[in-house]
Amino acid sequence: MKVLFVASEAAPFIKTGGLADVMGALPKELRKQGVETALVIPKYAGIAGAYQAQMETVYTGTVDLSWRNQYMGVEKVVLDGVPVFFLDNEYYFKRDGLYGYYDDAERFAFFSKAVLAMLPHIGFKPDIIHTNDWHTGLVGVYLKEDFMKDPFYKDMKNVFTIHNLKYQGIYGRDIVEDVLGLSMRLYYNGNIENGGCVNFLKAGMCYADYVTTVSRTYAEEIRYPYFGEGLDDYVRLCSGKLKGILNGMDASAYNPETDPYIPYPYDDTDVFSRKPLNKEALQKELGLPVNRKVPVIALISRLVEAKGLDLLTFIMDEMMQEYVQFVVVGTGDRQYEQALQELAARYPDKVSVQILFSEALAHKVYAGADLFLMPSRYEACGLSQMIAMKYGTVPVVREVGGLKDTVANFERYVGTGNGLTFPNYNAHELLFTVKRGLSYFEEESVWEKLVLNAMHSDNGWEKPAEAYRDLYRQLLEAAPAAEPGPVPDPGRPGESLDTVTEAVQQVIEKTAFGESVRAEARKEAAGADKAAAEAKAAAPAAETGPAKKRTRRTAAKKAAAPGKEAAGKKPAGKKPAKKGSTGKGTANPAKAARTPRAKKTDK
Repeated sequence: MKVLFVASEAAPFIKTGGLADVMGALPKELRKQGVETALVIPKYAGIAGAYQAQMETVYTGTVDLSWRNQYMGVEKVVLDGVPVFFLDNEYYFKRDGLYGYYDDAERFAFFSKAVLAMLPHIGFKPDIIHTNDWHTGLVGVYLKEDFMKDPFYKDMKNVFTIHNLKYQGIYGRDIVEDVLGLSMRLYYNGNIENGGCVNFLKAGMCYADYVTTVSRTYAEEIRYPYFGEGLDDYVRLCSGKLKGILNGMDASAYNPETDPYIPYPYDDTDVFSRKPLNKEALQKELGLPVNRKVPVIALISRLVEAKGLDLLTFIMDEMMQEYVQFVVVGTGDRQYEQALQELAARYPDKVSVQILFSEALAHKVYAGADLFLMPSRYEACGLSQMIAMKYGTVPVVREVGGLKDTVANFERYVGTGNGLTFPNYNAHELLFTVKRGLSYFEEESVWEKLVLNAMHSDNGWEKPAEAYRDLYRQLLEAAPAAEPGPVPDPGRPGESLDTVTEAVQQVIEKTAFGESVRAEARKEAAGADKAAAEAKAAAPAAETGPAKKRTRRTAAKKAAAPGKEAAGKKPAGKKPAKKGSTGKGTANPAKAARTPRAKKTDK
């Protein structure tokens, strides 16, 4: 069984978040379990020179992207037994950063198509292509709409993993043909459309044979609007092919026994004698009073609302009234950076705020802190809580996503649990949970039990890799169940044009495009009603003689809706006249043409 992982980043080559850590560890662990894996990422300018010097060119060619014909180079490095391919195109990837450019849709459409185009030339034909996040969402589209016409690709399967549903790759419909080189049919039938826009992540879900996400709880949460980021209805539609598989932690990269960044390595046998030494070294480096008896609370995070920073900033002054020190490492939104820096200015002997990210400093904080804060609003999986536990630092987390799946609340009287948790997104629940942790810190036997429970937590990659291996086997051995997917092309054998047209029409009616069509129809109907009303108002106010009868009948006929009978009373001595359906309480339209004397008689 061969599996090709496709991602926009991977450690140790290039990293901005947790996706890179997964791509650096999962293919390697699967190799240990007998799965032949390989990995492909773009060749960014930011990849370290040491790795670029090791690359060997495997193939050069071109890729058609709509009307464009772009250069594609494929280079290769083997790391820990895993072949890693780098797709080279300097126009798209020789830039200072990885994301956030005006042409990201084009960049990652090129990458997705180039991944498929390189396969016949690299000596690795996968059974399964495992794509990750929106940047690779179009791989499945190009595979099933285009490349499967070639027998080489016929039996390939696609697994798509959602690492964070918030980032979806949303663009205007104008890119479908001009940039992506795809048919507008795929937009109108909803395969790549959501909310009136092209959505790369939805496309990845639609065309995947199986969809996974990075924790069991998160797989349930994204079915609901609060966590669903506008895709919860489609997630529910895909529930038959959706599974949550918890991420793991690379134990070789995060191990206090062998960590080169910390001054005093330790394990679970000497943690209580050597971890305080790391605390003292951290306090000295950050300019805080050196005292191993002071509990150190740490935060290593992107400083953004999703990580619970609004909760923290609300209670941080109250927290500083306790006998603690507080260490922050990270960057993010300016409002949170400034609030934390002002806190450090108010409490210079208790708070150190480092607005940066340093891998070395992060390891020292994990080893030297006692409590680790993760009060996230949402957390697909989370890695920091796993690292903290490995280093004997007790996590304080909200019960959400992967945090709920990895951290169990400590019950002091029975000795179970590996951290401290709170259920609601509430600032004072966070504060009270921190205070509970501080009270445990004062009781040596209780604290030691909690720390050892945390260190003994099993958060490695072995079990997650087994779950993925079983999923791959299931996918290759059994035909996939019915699922949402592409609407059949009219040209496929065995289908009449009428059948396909009706199917397409049903899908269109459920999309934002269909709603816009219905809105336009309602607008036209309202315009017709307005025109009729204006015509009625312009009619003569009174007529005399025989013409009056004809005018009333004519006006009534014009105002009446086609095919409807009059609903009002029949004037005495006259034949029933049709009336317009002008709304509740509307009188006979013909009354507008009566003379003042006729109105007086009615009264």
